[in-house]
Amino acid sequence: MKHVADKQHETGAGRILHFTRHERESGLHPAVARLHARARNENAQATRRIREFARIERGQQV
Repeated sequence: MKHVADKQHETGAGRILHFTRHERESGLHPAVARLHARARNENAQATRRIREFARIERGQQV
């Protein structure tokens, strides 16, 4: 007969899967949402220029 403490602990993959599912379902943290919004507002002109350069590089015409 085995002792009570002689059992394997399954804390590896199952625990990580549960944690990642919980984080994914909980949504964005408010601080992360603010950072995404700030980056989008401040970099609008730079993003537009990059998009235009990528379009030109692909050879697309307006």
